Amino acid sequence: MALLLLSLGLGLVCAQDFNPRRIVQRNYDISKVSGTWYSISMAADNRKRIEEDGDLRIFIEGIQVVEDGGLKLSFHFMLHAECTDVAVVCGKTGKSGEYTINYLGENSLRILEADYQRYVILHMRNFRNGTATQVLALYGRFPELKSSFLDRFHKACRSHGLGPEKIIPFSNHGRRHCLPRQQ
Repeated sequence: MALLLLSLGLGLVCAQDFNPRRIVQRNYDISKVSGTWYSISMAADNRKRIEEDGDLRIFIEGIQVVEDGGLKLSFHFMLHAECTDVAVVCGKTGKSGEYTINYLGENSLRILEADYQRYVILHMRNFRNGTATQVLALYGRFPELKSSFLDRFHKACRSHGLGPEKIIPFSNHGRRHCLPRQQ
């Protein structure tokens, strides 16, 4: 039994090996993005919006492709000191991996890169009350990702003008993320 558990544990660790050949940066197969995801890290040019109680601080639960090719994002966030369960539908734009959302303002959402079995990096631009905010998010298929995936995220942040001081690593906070109330 112990050998079986050890094999399973090693299998999960090996399943996270970084392989640059699996990275997709265009011509996305959106059906492969569907499924369960975990919030690993976020970055924003206005960091306050992704800090504790920030209006753009979300904890992803899942992504599903909808009938018209858009995406349904299911996530949780804090609202008035309570965890709130939300689902929004993103409309497709005609460009591979690009979507629009009307959530806390007008938003554009773009997949920067993905390894469908391990991680996805999203880039969002939020336009609200005459102000633009840029947000990058790293989502993983596992609650924790190896440092090689975090390095990819940091590189994407730098290429969008976001330094390390703008990044919040959710997986290392030592706190339980926002979870919806039990009914």
